[in-house]
Amino acid sequence: MLSRRSMLGVTALGVAGTGVSVIGGLAGGVQSSSGTAMANNTPHEPATIPSNSESVIQNLKEQEKLPPIQRFGRMMHNYIDGQIREKMQERQSKLSQINTREAALSYIQDVSQKIRTAFGSFPERTPLNARITGTLNRDTYRVDKLLYESQPGFFVTANLYVPTATKGPFPAVVGECGHAVNGKAYPSYQSFAQGLARQGYIVLIFDPVSQGERIQYPADDAAKSRIGIGVLEHLHEGNQQFLINEFLGTTRAWDAIRALDYLQSREDVIPHQIGITGSSGGGTLTMWLCGLDSRWGMAAPSCAVTSFYRNFQNELPTDTEQCPPEALQFGLDHADFVAVMAPKPVVILAQEEDFFDVRGTIQAYEELRKIWRLLGHEDNLKLSIAPGGHDYSRVSREAMYAHFHQATGQSKASTEPQILLEKDADLFVTTQGQVAELKGATVFSMTAQKARLIAQARPRKVGEDWKKHLRACLQLPEKFSVPDYRILRSVSGRKYPRPGVTHYALQTEPGIETIVYRLAQQRLESRPPVLKEGCSLYVSDLSTDSELREEAWLRRRIESNPDQPFFACDLRGVGDSRPDTCGGTQTYLQPYGNDYFYAIHSLMLGRSIPCQRVFDLLSTIAWLKSLGHSSIELVALDRGTIPALLAACLSAEIASVQFVGLPDSYLAMANTEDYQWPLSSMIPDVLSKFDLPDAVEQIKSRGIRWMDVS
Repeated sequence: MLSRRSMLGVTALGVAGTGVSVIGGLAGGVQSSSGTAMANNTPHEPATIPSNSESVIQNLKEQEKLPPIQRFGRMMHNYIDGQIREKMQERQSKLSQINTREAALSYIQDVSQKIRTAFGSFPERTPLNARITGTLNRDTYRVDKLLYESQPGFFVTANLYVPTATKGPFPAVVGECGHAVNGKAYPSYQSFAQGLARQGYIVLIFDPVSQGERIQYPADDAAKSRIGIGVLEHLHEGNQQFLINEFLGTTRAWDAIRALDYLQSREDVIPHQIGITGSSGGGTLTMWLCGLDSRWGMAAPSCAVTSFYRNFQNELPTDTEQCPPEALQFGLDHADFVAVMAPKPVVILAQEEDFFDVRGTIQAYEELRKIWRLLGHEDNLKLSIAPGGHDYSRVSREAMYAHFHQATGQSKASTEPQILLEKDADLFVTTQGQVAELKGATVFSMTAQKARLIAQARPRKVGEDWKKHLRACLQLPEKFSVPDYRILRSVSGRKYPRPGVTHYALQTEPGIETIVYRLAQQRLESRPPVLKEGCSLYVSDLSTDSELREEAWLRRRIESNPDQPFFACDLRGVGDSRPDTCGGTQTYLQPYGNDYFYAIHSLMLGRSIPCQRVFDLLSTIAWLKSLGHSSIELVALDRGTIPALLAACLSAEIASVQFVGLPDSYLAMANTEDYQWPLSSMIPDVLSKFDLPDAVEQIKSRGIRWMDVS
């Protein structure tokens, strides 16, 4: 089974790189057909094939290559840590005031409403078109191979374990799988499904999207993914969904809710005795589902319940579907999802050596026990901490059996019956083991279709209405104060285009600093002079320090006008403040790396990274204006282009722009299956509000000059 920790070693899907797209025409650019930046981090120069002697010289140059300056690697972590801690303290204050049954019920109602807001609306209930494609007959049960459509053409592959030694109706359980490549066939998941069936339960266990038989991005060999089974596909499809205001956790929860619908339609199922259980990622979905559907009769989340803050403190990345948008902004925590089940039977299952911190599990249990006690059913809530690491262990499974037996009266067994594991292929629902053969819908196809519809329906705004609208979308104030700043000590030997470089750290908001480089003929050790003239401001892609040396087009630009004041900046989480958390700076560009880590937590806090970076840039422009630079040439590369474009729409000081690697549009991102842009460049629900071409049109209408790279 793939752990989240192991994903830190996976190479990047690819984020911003050498794609070149300059409004006004850029010669020599490299660009994908979709207009998105291609994955590479090399300078923007045509490749050449050196001779043998040139190759030797090139190798020597590579050995002399300077590592980028990264002095503030924990800035992003400390900033977001403070925000989450504040939200959790507010939550604890609310919990401390729950001392009556009425207060407990009011709290449950409040968190239930917030959960539904975070998850958004569910799809329309459409016909399941459920059918059995085959059956395995065993000694005391059978396994029906079930195929159903949770959304039109969106196929779910499931195994339905049905007791045959006794007559029904039976209690039932929906089984949620964790991040196993083989989904429902993983040994621990087969074991709990078969164990329950042997004890008189009907069990419907299904493959999560992007696992088992439901690979969404099949390679030439349909059993393999060109993105990566499980975590990597979840990140790829889930990040893209944010552009249309959808959440992969909602998509996955809907698969389970439709499984519940199916079970309630069967005559051999006791409709009010349907439970849910799962481990790891399946434990997380079990937890979410406790708060999303009131029909569950019992629940047993395994290896999941802890706290958002513990996961963050421990620098533990989690998939897109495990990070509900705005959940932290609403003050929600793991325990709140389980609380909605109160006072029904719930057993929280944990493993002592799990990377999901058991200290958070114990805290969640204590918070929940108070609610169950006030509602008069404290015995319905249990906690089991089994020895060992991350898995749905036999000890945990037996704790689940016992709690479900207590809830249903179905059995008095205290140990797991003998389990005989099936081969993966014997459990296949589809002929060849992949839903791709059915030519149905995928997460991407549904995202792309909805993106086009949203874009077509979006109202267009112009002029001051556009600026007001954009400011509201980006959660920006109307005016920016001049930020305070520190004068940093110089770093020598960096081989910049000009000999005199001074570094300033602008405090754009408490805990956040934008690092600004001032390039001149002489270095300063003091505040910058006030000059009543224009200047250039460069917004970096990955590192101002590196790009000032390595981007030849940028060096030429600086050297061609030696007397013009030139500034360059690293916005938050970039370059000098590139995080060194989650395994180190080398994880930054990886799908599960620290850039993603802070981007997803920012969405949970209700303020996306692009919104934050536009704030930083507009604050920097206010600082430059205070120095007499009221006419600014704005230059940006790749990941710096989106905040630069949006800031240019809102700043009266921008006289010209030069963008290298600007994506064509957010619509193109949503319609490109193998898109390359990271979550830190995406704005939730952006397509219903504006798109990048709208910003381009607005800037052009103001007469701002567009400059080519020469």
